[in-house]
Amino acid sequence: MISPDDIKTIEAEADLICDALTVQQGLDNMAEAINAQLKDKNPLCICVLTGGIIAAGQLLPRLNFPLQLDTVHVSRYRGTTRGRDLQWKKAPEYPLQDRNLLIIDDILDEGLTLKAIVDYCRNAGAKEVYTAVLADKPHSRHPNGVQKADFTAVMLPSRYVFGYGLDYKEYLRNVNGIYAVKEL
Repeated sequence: MISPDDIKTIEAEADLICDALTVQQGLDNMAEAINAQLKDKNPLCICVLTGGIIAAGQLLPRLNFPLQLDTVHVSRYRGTTRGRDLQWKKAPEYPLQDRNLLIIDDILDEGLTLKAIVDYCRNAGAKEVYTAVLADKPHSRHPNGVQKADFTAVMLPSRYVFGYGLDYKEYLRNVNGIYAVKEL
């Protein structure tokens, strides 16, 4: 178990990768692209819990069209820094049949979690499924994962990051900016 003092040390030693202003500008740019693409599609936005909460909360007020909001909770990390098997905790509650969907997540890393959610939505009869991520780490994706999100706010280096919804062992999601854990 990690202690609050350990978390404070991780935060203090971390490298700032993306300051809050850069994240906000990225969200503005992403919202502009989403507004252009989805303005007439009456989408159901699906926030991926837990990391997608801040991204969705900051993105949705920037969207200027009618939409509905739902959530899905799928996890691979569960408080660790390494992905494991997918654990489905909550499926969307709205019917997905014939709907245009915008899935909002915190980060595109290996792409496996997002791919599982996209597949679930398509199998449930969604008309179109778009993906929006706060952050993307452009590196080799898992061959079975999503390779590229439809909409991305910021690009990050391939390091373990936290802040703006991204976590380090379930902590530091609330940090204002995106930081990388100190490299050993």
